[in-house]
Amino acid sequence: MRDEPLVLGIETSCDETGVGIVRGHTLLADAVASSVEEHARFGGVVPEVASRAHLEAMVPTIERACTTAGVSLRDVDAVAVTSGPGLVGALLVGLASAKALAIGLDKPLYGVNHLSAHVAVDQLEHGPLPEPCLAMLVSGGHSSLLLVEDVTGTVEPLGATIDDAAGEAFDKVARLLGLPFPGGPHIDRAAASGSSVAIDFPRGLTSRRDLERHRFDYSFSGLKTAVARWVEARVAAGEPVPVADVAASFQEAVCDVLTRKAIDAAVDRGVEDLLIGGGVAANSRLRVMAEERAARHGIRVRVPRPGLCTDNGAMVAALGSELVARGRTPSELGIGADSSLPVTQVLA
Repeated sequence: MRDEPLVLGIETSCDETGVGIVRGHTLLADAVASSVEEHARFGGVVPEVASRAHLEAMVPTIERACTTAGVSLRDVDAVAVTSGPGLVGALLVGLASAKALAIGLDKPLYGVNHLSAHVAVDQLEHGPLPEPCLAMLVSGGHSSLLLVEDVTGTVEPLGATIDDAAGEAFDKVARLLGLPFPGGPHIDRAAASGSSVAIDFPRGLTSRRDLERHRFDYSFSGLKTAVARWVEARVAAGEPVPVADVAASFQEAVCDVLTRKAIDAAVDRGVEDLLIGGGVAANSRLRVMAEERAARHGIRVRVPRPGLCTDNGAMVAALGSELVARGRTPSELGIGADSSLPVTQVLA
């Protein structure tokens, strides 16, 4: 184990300051400082607030990760950092920190793709990734289907959201229902006591015509609007809004479309392993539905534990470790933040 690379990873793409330390496929530390409470009163992430929170949290979070792992910065073999996609200001804080460490420690720097890191983190829990595998990444900023031949270099996008991401829809519907931000966990809890068939909400891009053009793409904007109109109609009629039923029916619609298209893509490409990542992967209904539908087609499902699904430094360190192990050329120190870094570009 000591012969495997010791990699420190830094993640600052949104509102979590994450620092992870990984040796090979073994997670030694996963320190996270979240600024979510600072954004809650705005009902969403404020980029400037996130950037300032990263600045304040960076050094303490690095120190906490090293203490937890029982290592010093001098022990690190490489530094990995999210280069994109994400909020530019937030990314710049992580990049500046990683560059300073790489220069000060005289260690190689790996600027990595946030989405690929969400795929690589599963190795910390379930071992080496099957190649190929299909990855469904669902979060507040992304809803993507990816064919992963090699997590360090060959990732083919099959589909993505054409408007709102799934996590974004959860946040907006939660606000409509008077639930706190972030909305995902609160809708999941509310849905537990509601009926998933109480309201027949629409499934975006699932008609025959849509499937011809957008077979593996997602759309949640129409669903969000349908929920808003349903709630507004109840309020206008002076009737109470059954929050649990709305939450359960909305959640069912999202999970139905996500899993239906993921299984279709896996079958179409002959892939036997489905990996689910991103913050929405922590949703209990999504996990159950994916397992049930995958089992009918002999497809294995891999989902990291909830703490590794949301943004964290461990996922960046995991991808960095794989890049080192496979002898990939490190990034130049001049790499910049790319808010729209394509998933096909694993290493910046």
